[in-house]
Amino acid sequence: MSEPDIKAVNQDFIRYDQVSKRHTYRLAECDNDEFDDDYEIQTLDFGRYLSGNVHDRQSFAEDFGAAVQEIGFSVLTNHGVDPALYEEIEERTETLFTSTPMEEKMRFRAERFGSVSQGYFPIKETSDIHPDLVEGWVWCRRAFDMPQKRSAPYDPGNFWPEVAYEPVMRKLALAHEALFRPVTQAMFQGLGCDPHLYDEKLTNTNFGLRLNYYPPLGQADDQSGASRLLGHEDVDLFTILPASKVSGLQVWNHMNRQWVRLDPPPGSLIINTGDYMQRITNDRLPSTSHRVGKPLDSSHRNTARISFPIAVYLWEDEILEVLPGLGEPRYKPIKAITFHTRSTSKFYGEDYAVESPVNDNEASGRT
Repeated sequence: MSEPDIKAVNQDFIRYDQVSKRHTYRLAECDNDEFDDDYEIQTLDFGRYLSGNVHDRQSFAEDFGAAVQEIGFSVLTNHGVDPALYEEIEERTETLFTSTPMEEKMRFRAERFGSVSQGYFPIKETSDIHPDLVEGWVWCRRAFDMPQKRSAPYDPGNFWPEVAYEPVMRKLALAHEALFRPVTQAMFQGLGCDPHLYDEKLTNTNFGLRLNYYPPLGQADDQSGASRLLGHEDVDLFTILPASKVSGLQVWNHMNRQWVRLDPPPGSLIINTGDYMQRITNDRLPSTSHRVGKPLDSSHRNTARISFPIAVYLWEDEILEVLPGLGEPRYKPIKAITFHTRSTSKFYGEDYAVESPVNDNEASGRT
């Protein structure tokens, strides 16, 4: 593996992308970046959709659809998840990263299983293409005692450095899983599609819960030019991200080619669409670039930042194809595992990609 280029741009890796991404940006924040301080990413009351009448639901779907079509991001309030759960997860996340010995962390070093690289990522090793100043840990559905098909008895010791973490993190996974279908339904309805097209696909589907721990930056790392998390697009249907207590999230505004700093209300959820969604919506819902930079108040020098997004995936054998009613398809049908691993091989190396023809009869990979 070659040394990551701190000045790399996304177009250096465009050959891996499976949806159209024509804009150019530096992976790390730099002095030449322009910021749009006037643009406001829409904050919407999700209660209108979860518990409203037919008119409320249609009205929300139109507002939500317009927001994600415009920039690929929206912020939801009144989503039904207890904010106290987020407080608990924040505390457990800090404990996990600061009290687990490195030798024990490395016992769970990330590797590909199915489509997704799962496990622990050391600081500066989130990907092969940028030395991100963050530690990460990813668990997919197989790491949880949740309904699913398994080929072997479940043993939490295979996934967790302490098995007591599993039931706590499972509460978060279950709370967000309850939102998978209504969020998708609202997006589809906002596009004028049948809102229930993916109801079956999203029943006990795969996901990736990622815990991120951004330690306070010492002087050398602060001056290195590295980003806390490189600019990227998510490779999922959409991501659910509880608002972080520490600023730093930056979103690409493709309309004016500037970055938008996103600081949502406490307890709210950020929703952003990914590559799967851009593909199946025929580019109507963009997979928007975003990154984690340094907060304006310089708190990165003495305060850790914690986040815990959950990426909504489809199982490896599902077919991604443009939804009906969205015009002449710009993309051919493709298996999720092929689409996913071709895209993420930019982060993990050429041999990460798995080719699986649409018309084959291979096993589904649901384990």
